Amino acid sequence: GNKSQDSGIAEMEELPVPHNIKISNITCDSFKISWDMDSKSKDRITHYFIDLNKKENKNSNKFKHKDVPTKLVAKSVPLPMTVRGHWFLSPRTEYTVAVQTASKQVDGDYVVSEWSEIIEFCTADYSKVHLTQLLEKAEVIAGRMLKLSVFYRNQHKEYFDYMREHHGNAMQPSVKDNSGSHGSPISGKLEGIFFSCNTEFNTGKPPQDSPYGRYRFEIAAEKLFNPNTNLYFGDFYCMYTAYHYVILVIAPLGSPGDEFCKQRLPQLNIKDNKFLTCNEEDGVMVYHHAQDVILEVIYTDPLDLSLGTVAEITGHQLMSLSTANAKKDPSCKTCNISVGR
Repeated sequence: GNKSQDSGIAEMEELPVPHNIKISNITCDSFKISWDMDSKSKDRITHYFIDLNKKENKNSNKFKHKDVPTKLVAKSVPLPMTVRGHWFLSPRTEYTVAVQTASKQVDGDYVVSEWSEIIEFCTADYSKVHLTQLLEKAEVIAGRMLKLSVFYRNQHKEYFDYMREHHGNAMQPSVKDNSGSHGSPISGKLEGIFFSCNTEFNTGKPPQDSPYGRYRFEIAAEKLFNPNTNLYFGDFYCMYTAYHYVILVIAPLGSPGDEFCKQRLPQLNIKDNKFLTCNEEDGVMVYHHAQDVILEVIYTDPLDLSLGTVAEITGHQLMSLSTANAKKDPSCKTCNISVGR
């Protein structure tokens, strides 16, 4: 068994072993834990030892350092007990947890029970509260607004051919990859079509270069973004570079994408926000985008290619600018919030 005499921790059978562990109220950086235990010797318990590990380390319970009995020593409090702050818990990450009860002796040593069974759980995505903190950080660096007239999407010729042949000429939403913040609730879940809207400072037109393919679909801004669409803030990140990305979601009112975002993302006023605006002036729709961030816009419905034009670009394919599955820089002070990474 694991009752080693040299551990500096005497194990006495009398202390009840936690069982039937329950994890609840899981957020991206905290959880509540409770368990059952026999009432025998319950009054001797002064502390709980909680061993929490990222799921990779399956064997970590077997090899405790002599002088480090566990990762967290907590005074025994009524259950459920909230765990936060002791670790930098990461969002959307699988953890294992095991518990033992302990009794602090006069000499400062602990008598401990056996370890409980090991259970697994997964932390949650960023909540709207966390995303609002991220939104506020993004607003600080968004910069002044420039005019735009089109949204565009670069792809390879094969992509457009495929949509024409197999999807009745309509581009189809696909599931967003895992680029951006680790806690983002849209990664791997939201379905949409990616668009860009950044313009070149001197021409006011889309840049001629793109990392995503030599063919570009361009669509007039008002066909994608208008008073019949809602706008949501999705993410703010950088990838070890000087420039920052903001992900926005455009969802037609009442669409499945709109319902998904309403639950999870901060909604922006389409006429008045720091990133992308749509206003009517003299009967004409006028559009502006933030100058100092790179906007990635996700449109959540299928979109017919006949609503825009497809043409080959003249510039380069700059693969270095691709954000596919890119990892966010966790040390950047500009785009990280203080909860789990």
